[in-house]
Amino acid sequence: MAVGVVIGAAFGTVVSALVKDLLTPFIGAIAKVPDFSSMFFVLNGSKFMYGELINALISFLLVALSIYFFVVMPMNTLNSKLHKGNPIPTTKKCPECKSDIPLDAKRCAHCTQLVN
Repeated sequence: MAVGVVIGAAFGTVVSALVKDLLTPFIGAIAKVPDFSSMFFVLNGSKFMYGELINALISFLLVALSIYFFVVMPMNTLNSKLHKGNPIPTTKKCPECKSDIPLDAKRCAHCTQLVN
């Protein structure tokens, strides 16, 4: 468990660096606004800094997208390639009526036969 926490923290640092050092400047170059933190509006003398929220939302979306494209998609591809030839069965045949029933079923739903 402790190893997983340490690896997760290290991976979080790597993803944060990827977003902060590569993806955010790229978006800043496209939008011509590299930092939104200076954006605000004033209402009845109160200063609302909505630029920080925009920065946080962009950072969250970039982290989520980078985790999806660099971790989830490759793992799904690897998993599908590993299990391509032999899919994991989820059902079995009832010995009495030969209908498909779940693997953990103790009785057939179609003929009520006890199944081991």
